[in-house]
Amino acid sequence: MRNKLIAATAMTIIAYAAVPVHAAKVSAGCSGDNLAKTESMIENMADGPGKFVAQKEIAQAQDALLGGKMGVCAMHLSKAAHAGDAR
Repeated sequence: MRNKLIAATAMTIIAYAAVPVHAAKVSAGCSGDNLAKTESMIENMADGPGKFVAQKEIAQAQDALLGGKMGVCAMHLSKAAHAGDAR
């Protein structure tokens, strides 16, 4: 029983140590600079379904950024950047 408690405590400490590192990586992916760069890239895309999807993803990324949901913002920003890749 005591060994299980020690193991659980160790896992908790490791998890708490990893969370700030992950949050820093996610927030770096969703910044005003990255959003502007992706928007500029999308503006230069040829009109079509890929551009339409990318524009929707950018709008969702902006909403998430304003709401402080950095992980969601980064996800939508990534989807917008890769929307024109799938042909």
